[in-house]
Amino acid sequence: MTDHSPFVPITVNPIKFGTDGWRGVIAADFTFERVALVAPIAAQVLATEYGSSTNSRTVIVGHDRRFMAETFARTAAEAIRAVGFDVLLTETFAPTPAFSWAAKKLNALGAIVITASHNPGSYLGLKVKGAFGGSVSPEVTKKIEALLDEKLSPAAEPGKLEMFNPWPSYCEGLRVKVNIDQISNAIKAGKLTVFADVMHGAAATGIEQILGIPVKEINSGRDPLFEGGAPEPLPKYLGKLFQVMKEHRANNPDGLSVGLVFDGDSDRIAAVDGQGNFLSSQVLIPILIEHLATKRGMTGEIVKTVSGSDLIPKVAALYQLSLFETAVGYKYIADRMLETSVLLGGEESGGIGYGTHIPERDALLSALYVLEAVVESGKDLSELYSNLQEKTNFSSDYDRIDLPLASMDVRARLLQQLQSQPLKEIAGQSVVDCNTIDGYKFRLADGSWLMIRFSGTEPVLRLYCEAANLDEVHKRLNWANDWANSV
Repeated sequence: MTDHSPFVPITVNPIKFGTDGWRGVIAADFTFERVALVAPIAAQVLATEYGSSTNSRTVIVGHDRRFMAETFARTAAEAIRAVGFDVLLTETFAPTPAFSWAAKKLNALGAIVITASHNPGSYLGLKVKGAFGGSVSPEVTKKIEALLDEKLSPAAEPGKLEMFNPWPSYCEGLRVKVNIDQISNAIKAGKLTVFADVMHGAAATGIEQILGIPVKEINSGRDPLFEGGAPEPLPKYLGKLFQVMKEHRANNPDGLSVGLVFDGDSDRIAAVDGQGNFLSSQVLIPILIEHLATKRGMTGEIVKTVSGSDLIPKVAALYQLSLFETAVGYKYIADRMLETSVLLGGEESGGIGYGTHIPERDALLSALYVLEAVVESGKDLSELYSNLQEKTNFSSDYDRIDLPLASMDVRARLLQQLQSQPLKEIAGQSVVDCNTIDGYKFRLADGSWLMIRFSGTEPVLRLYCEAANLDEVHKRLNWANDWANSV
């Protein structure tokens, strides 16, 4: 008998926490039933981990601006309340760091945040934050996963559920860390024009709320489809910002201008300088280190991931700051922040955090420091960067590509090749060193480097390169692409 059913079988992936939370496709992986399962178990684990130190029974529940995010957050809150915890549920969208801030500030057990960060619009997710104000460790998320087969019983007496606005306390917490009046006065006087591309995400209204004056916000409306793209701070999604800033530059050739870019839940940042150049965190981190060390007199360790630019250690050395290198992933930076005095920790994908704040990526705080650096110096970001290159006698370009592989079997073959036949030469340059803290980072004879990393959960090869110029960068990335396709 022929089956004329119009329904297509859907593969539902298991609930598994990645580098920062559990994410899945809405209605397939990410459903109300699954959120109602995960949220109370996460609350129970938070109570086990942080109950004695906080003496609290309260869990924060927040959300971003994705499709039905507020409804999923309400589902999570009700499920947590049903097993006996008190819940503070946000009355509005807000940045993920705002909920981490609230968890620590309000002495809660932690926070559950409904967000899929920078993923495309078909995704939603759930992040778990600890009482200390940052992402819980992989050990904690493993405990949550281990309990997913156990259904928690309703409490004899449900907890209380109250609404709260996370913005005021969070904004004040950021406001005191920079010279707000100096930045605001420069904007009012027309000396600085600020463009904020919030990518239809949770940073919307943020800069204005903190500064108390209007800025030129772009993509501020809610669009759960993100105009068919993704809320990720990459040049390919910033056409509108580039165009608006180009028009502004033509009409205002002498004033300073800065474009700030925020991802979907405002924990990653990028920028566009007054000349229209895209600046990733590989550029912003060195600028921020110099500003904090020289203008604010701040000290502490600089923490970078292995994929970070070589300019970062050179700037750290310039200002006599110690450096610590980690595997890729902000969780490793956060762990270091909990162990020692850190000035700044950053990753190449846009996450930057500060030891004087919470152990969490925070794009709005980074944005404020960027604006402060421009105002105090009176220089465009491009000039601040070129000055650093001169001071360190180091200049470079950087790029990264993600290469989809045909299957996990291909991934296994490539990994086996790297282990059994180590690369001796790349794009005509001999390999002088290989760092295996995370993937394979090959240092070449001319000082450039190529890094090969595998995604742990999908058949994707991540290729990173820093070299003297973009031609050399792409030459090495193309070589790596060809190598991967030849195995």
